[in-house]
Order: sequence, then C-alpha cells, then structure tokens
Amino acid sequence: MRALTWQGKRDVQVTEVPDPVIQKPTDAIIRITSSAICGSDLHLYELLGPFLDRGDILGHEPMGVVVEVGAAVTNLSVGDRVVIPFNISCGECFMCRRGLQSQCETTQVREYGSGAALFGYTKLYGQAPGGQAEYLRVPLADYNHVRVGSELPDDRYLYLSDILPTAWQGVEYANVPEGGTLAVLGLGPVGQFAARIGAQRGLRVLAVDPVPERRAMAERHGVETFDLSDTIVDELRDQTEGRGADSVVDAVGMEAHGAPGVKFAQHAVGLLPDAVARVALDKAGLDRLTALHAAIDIVRRGGTVSLSGVYAGDADIMPMKTMFDKQMSLRMGQCNVKRWMEDLVPLVEDPADPLGVMDLATHHAPLEDAPALYSTFQRKEDGCIKVVLNP
Repeated sequence: MRALTWQGKRDVQVTEVPDPVIQKPTDAIIRITSSAICGSDLHLYELLGPFLDRGDILGHEPMGVVVEVGAAVTNLSVGDRVVIPFNISCGECFMCRRGLQSQCETTQVREYGSGAALFGYTKLYGQAPGGQAEYLRVPLADYNHVRVGSELPDDRYLYLSDILPTAWQGVEYANVPEGGTLAVLGLGPVGQFAARIGAQRGLRVLAVDPVPERRAMAERHGVETFDLSDTIVDELRDQTEGRGADSVVDAVGMEAHGAPGVKFAQHAVGLLPDAVARVALDKAGLDRLTALHAAIDIVRRGGTVSLSGVYAGDADIMPMKTMFDKQMSLRMGQCNVKRWMEDLVPLVEDPADPLGVMDLATHHAPLEDAPALYSTFQRKEDGCIKVVLNP
C-alpha cells in the first residue's frame, strides 16, 4: 500500500510499504477514506525526530471502512464505517473505566513512562503505524472505533478522531463559569473548535492568532479575534474590566512564536546522535512557553488555564510565584477521545452543523500531495488551516 512515511527532519515521503495484516485476534483492518494532518504532526516533522525511525507511518486522524476483523472481534463487521480515535485504549482497565482513555493501563508505553499508545506518534507513544495511508491495523478494535452512519460526508465525522474531542475537553477543563469569558490562544484547528464550542455554549470568546485567515474563519462563528502583538495581554485585560479572562485555552503548545533561545536549543538537540538526543529531549527538553506564559498573564485571579496544545519539555521553567499568587488552576493532558463521543456525535450529525465542522478543511488532496502540504501547513501558507487527505 501507499503511506506517508517519516524520512528525516522536514522530510516526509509517500512510499510503498507492506499492507497491514491481522496480528492479534482483537485486531481489525480498515480501508482509509479520509485522514487529516494534525498540528501535532508538525512536531514530528520538526522536533521529535530522535524518537522516530525512517519509514515510520505518520497520521492519527483517520476514518474509513472495515475490510477485515480478527477472530475475537465481536463489535465490528466488514463494511462498517468507522472513525478511529487517536489513542489506543482497552475500555476495561482502571483508567478507561474512569474516562481516562489516554492513560490506558493496557497500552501505556512504560519504557518511556508515557500514557496510552497513539497511532503514528513516535517511540514515546508505542510507534504504532499511523493512518496517513491506504489501510490501517486497529488494535483492540472492539473498543477503538466510533461507528458512524453512511449518509453524511467524511468531513462531518473525521474530526471526532482527535481535534474535536481535544477542543471539547479543553473547554471542559477550562471550567468557564456560566456567562463567562473564554480566551483562546491559537486558531489552528483545535483552537477553531475550542472557540466555536465556547460560543455555542453562550460564552464570550476572545481569540488570538497572528494569521488573518484564521481570525476571519473564527469570526464567522461568533468569535471576537485579536492579532498577536506585544500588547495582547493588556488588550485582553482591557476587554475584561482589567481582570483578565475567566478561563484560557492554550491551543498553541510547544512551538509558540518567540523564545529564540529555546528554538536554538531545540535545533541543537536535533543535531545530536539519536540515542543522545532522545535522552536530552526526554529529561532536559525545553518548550517555547510564550503562549503558556501569556495564558497565565491573561487569566484572571482564581481562573483556570487549560492546555490543549502539546508540550514535551521536562525542564521547562514555570512562573510558580505568579501562578500561586493568582490562585489559578491549571488542567491539561492528552484527550480522552471516547469519553466525549456521547456529547459530540449528535452535534456533528445535527443538520444545522452548530460547530461548523463543514467549515474547517481548507485543503482536500490525494495522499500523494501530503509531503508538500506538510510544508504548506507548517508555514501557514495558501490560507492553510486544515488538510484532509483522501487516500
């Protein structure tokens, strides 16, 4: 089959790889009909090469049709149309029963002290082949799927794989009071949905992004937007009677604008031999914390900051005095995709499309175009906000 494979920093290629096969009786194989490029895929493209091998298949936002099931699979049949959550979980362990599927004890990657395995996402998360391909093997398939109907187009459902539940969890974790103000930093795909979810809940949403096309898209959904500037903290405080927002969702993560010194350090680590670089990133990695520090400044005293953007540094310096003095709360973590399906499936199937799932993808393309579109997406060129690949 054809698949998008990692070959090196900023080097991904569509290559011929072996078709996936049933390895365990609990597996299923799906033929992928749509698979998106996620903002967190860009971390693999740019930073996390020491945890990848050449030829690793990327992608963790797929959906498609079941073409084969293992002997122990009882909840799926050939021909079922399914979305595949990005985290691989069992549904039965201590963590899964508590709605913490991203911490699944059955698939935790204990070698690296990580949570549940993920599709297409490095040795840190199990190195499971990803979904930017023609076919995908789904482990523990009875649980790791969301069965959907046949009437609506893929774009109605595809984002259930990751970015829509990630945004939903981000807003849930933000704990915005009724009628309160939510600030969203970053209007990439997750930020777009977080802002729309806030607006759909009747909140006042103030969103920040330096890209005009992203701001314009958010404004179509009732969001007040602001350009990223040196005075953005003061601007948002001015909008909230000087207090700051009740809650902030950081949808940017570790590759924020700014922090040139940390950017240099990240580049230097990338020049080390992989074995050395893995240790450096795992134990002494640094993130660009511009967005997180801005969120801490923007949130009002007693408010909540919710992190949806990915962070990976274990040596990050946090302003603990400020955080303690402001009595703020901080919540974060990989999304527990299955936990939110009962809330989200009715919304994506609603004819009114209240979250605007049909107003997100800016680029639909065949799998062969994926390498060029990774570069376009990273550079925020050509109005690129969300890429959907159709193998």
